[in-house]
Amino acid sequence: MRRIAFLLPLFLFGCSLIQAPVQKTQLVGEAQGTYYSIIYFDEQSRDFQEQIDSILDKFDMSVSLWEPNSILSKINSNDTNVIIDKHFIDNFNISEDVANQTDGAFDFTVGKLAKAWGFGFDETKNIDSSMIDNLLKITGYQKVKIVNNKVVKEFAETTFDFNAVAHGYSVDLVGEFLESKNIHNYLVDIGGEVKAKGSKPDGSKWKIGIEKPAKNINDERDLKAIAQLEDISIATSGNYRKFYVENGIRYSHTINPQTGYSARNNLLSVSVLHNSTAYADAFATAFMVMGYKKAKDFVEKNDELEAFFIYSTTDGLYETYATEGFKKVITEEFK
Repeated sequence: MRRIAFLLPLFLFGCSLIQAPVQKTQLVGEAQGTYYSIIYFDEQSRDFQEQIDSILDKFDMSVSLWEPNSILSKINSNDTNVIIDKHFIDNFNISEDVANQTDGAFDFTVGKLAKAWGFGFDETKNIDSSMIDNLLKITGYQKVKIVNNKVVKEFAETTFDFNAVAHGYSVDLVGEFLESKNIHNYLVDIGGEVKAKGSKPDGSKWKIGIEKPAKNINDERDLKAIAQLEDISIATSGNYRKFYVENGIRYSHTINPQTGYSARNNLLSVSVLHNSTAYADAFATAFMVMGYKKAKDFVEKNDELEAFFIYSTTDGLYETYATEGFKKVITEEFK
């Protein structure tokens, strides 16, 4: 009996030296008309679902096209009493910066063009060249500006569309919140735009799949490559999921702001690495407009960007190209 009584305290003392593994917390929900999935490791196992939902709801009320009472919707409706907030200003400034850097390949004033082509709330698609010409007259990021916290438009008909930057920006917002709670190992995914911070408790990096282009919208989603990420954001844009076919012609959801028509080139998908998810999101969209060759040249001259391109060849096959920095994160590539 003495031996048992003696061993018990040693057992308890020994257990106190063994630190329990940090458990994974995963939150899922909806925001900005899409899903979110957030994974983080917190020594206190706190549940931040309510706070994160509140952050994303507030963000929706700033720049969401799906929210009729958002600041963006009111500005698009020319509400002169609307007061813009930090989220709106940030999205405007990031969008304007990328637009300037890409010579207008990225443009956040394509809202009415996108709607005309059937990628808005209705699916009219009853358009002709004269309609496009008229819409181009009111399209152009140079025709809008912010003066004394007020939006000034050259044409009242001009509307904004921050969809190509807002998902990424909201990812950054959630990341900032987690950092404020002393959480530094997390993966935030909102609508496919992802920020990977730190690593898992075992030291392994976060694995992200890059989708293979599909010929039809309803085809199964197969992976083209797997990337392992740490302390970086990734955003992917592609023309093979959001499109429609009419009279045998395939129309993508990426509008070329300079022509008014969908971008037509051999670039099928591009995944962009950047420290900012918002910038990765915006550049990915711009590259789909620019096409493979121009986008490749642009990335290789920009130290802040890395990219993985999937493009079609003249014989209908798929080819890939990864910048040197992106090659370092690819662990597998599939045929």
